[in-house]
Amino acid sequence: MTKDAELAREAERQRALLAAILAPQPPPVPVGWRGAEVRARRGLGAYRVNARASAGRALAASFGTLRTMLGEADFNALARAFFQQHPPLRGDLGEWGADLPGYIEQQAGLSAWPYLADCARLDRALHQCERAADAEFDAASLARLGDTDPALLRIEWMPGSALIESRWPLALIHAAHHLDAPQDSDAAFAAVREALQRSQAESVWVVRSGWRSTVHRVDAAALVWTRRALAGDDVGCALAAAGPGFDFSAWLAHAVASRWLKGIGVRID
Repeated sequence: MTKDAELAREAERQRALLAAILAPQPPPVPVGWRGAEVRARRGLGAYRVNARASAGRALAASFGTLRTMLGEADFNALARAFFQQHPPLRGDLGEWGADLPGYIEQQAGLSAWPYLADCARLDRALHQCERAADAEFDAASLARLGDTDPALLRIEWMPGSALIESRWPLALIHAAHHLDAPQDSDAAFAAVREALQRSQAESVWVVRSGWRSTVHRVDAAALVWTRRALAGDDVGCALAAAGPGFDFSAWLAHAVASRWLKGIGVRID
């Protein structure tokens, strides 16, 4: 048998194994395993149990707020169902879960909590931010803001930075589920309920502080600027889009102090 044929055969065995693991019911032993049927069935059963258990643990590590909101039993049921339709495509389960917010939006049984999907998006962004590469701040690059045409400049963000736009009070919901002092929970959840009644929308900025990712509420004045600059617009265009209500100097001072920026880069078209 040639090497290419061996690789093709092994790939087929792997596809059969994955299909068997994901099947709702234990399937017949794949072709080629008949000589070791008993061992194959036992091994396949172990794979199925371990895969589903690993799925729940992996999602719990990435979606802690969502797990708290749903409760352990309902979250694990969601994880199993999600695993069935969106199985991991890589061995690193920490990378799995990008499709979960969209999957949640499609679940009629969760429609009473329409903000869950955005909470999952925030959880995902926080998790990915903590896994992002480290980077050093190029303080010298700030001089470009004074001597270079803004149309040639762009903001370079720290790796893992993310903007989550939501029509729900996302920052309040997240904060209420991550209190340092449990005695403050009544007031925190009362604020969430009031904000939901008022249909208060909140967008949030995710960035790492030290080793931990953090959540910052983005006000209306900064939202357009952040969205455009994050999308790669030059500084001039992003400022024009943000309008006169956006105080760039105050924002820049805060961004530098909070280590949001990697530096100021020059556009290369």
